Amino acid sequence: MFPQLLILFIIVPVIELILLFQVGARIGPLPTLGIIIITAIIGARLTRAQGAHNMQRARTAMNEGRMPHQEVLDGMMIIIAGVLLITPGLLTDALGFTLLFPSLRAKLRKRLAKSFNKRVQFVGNPANGQRDDEVDADSVIEAEIIED
Repeated sequence: MFPQLLILFIIVPVIELILLFQVGARIGPLPTLGIIIITAIIGARLTRAQGAHNMQRARTAMNEGRMPHQEVLDGMMIIIAGVLLITPGLLTDALGFTLLFPSLRAKLRKRLAKSFNKRVQFVGNPANGQRDDEVDADSVIEAEIIED
């Protein structure tokens, strides 16, 4: 956990500053500041629109009786995209805009699902007499998170 926090709070801001200084030296400080402000405004609007669309998809899934697991993951990624886009910097803006592309979000969602499946172990509940392969949609499944 410590290496991830180190990257998040020290290395990313250093990279952002280097990029901002390099871009500012090439195009000037005011255009660089303009880029930061414009990407924040555009990012906030796109995040809001996609968030609203995703909420509608989640409502539809729940009305159809489905668990909105894809919509929840998409919602988390949209929130992260919004935070990245509001954060001043070019690298965070690029990452934030990347998360707003539905096709790229779908690929990331699949990777996250694989990662979650590796860390969660599902077992049947012997108390109700069901085996793992007999669990139906109304069954309660106990799960345990396995840390690496």
